Amino acid sequence: MSIPVLVAVAWPYASGSRHLGHLAGAYLPADIFARHQRIIGNDVLMVSGSDVHGTPITVRADAEGVTPQDIVDKYHNEFFFSMGIIRDKLGPFTPQRELIIMQK
Repeated sequence: MSIPVLVAVAWPYASGSRHLGHLAGAYLPADIFARHQRIIGNDVLMVSGSDVHGTPITVRADAEGVTPQDIVDKYHNEFFFSMGIIRDKLGPFTPQRELIIMQK
């Protein structure tokens, strides 16, 4: 019998490239757990994203001479795709985007 399993992974700031600490601390354990749950037949939804607000984003944008949105666009998906982390939903947190999702 399949049970629904939600795997919600911590959201880092999208202010720079992810590193081994991110992989070992949050993403790899969650990915292994989600893959195991799928193998045993459970219905898994693994979600993650990036926190696109705050000082780290602004500081990086100022240092690179670009907008905070440019930083988010540059770093958001880079790590997840390069590491082959499986996720069902991945997106930056923005109030407008989350409002639309919640209303559905």
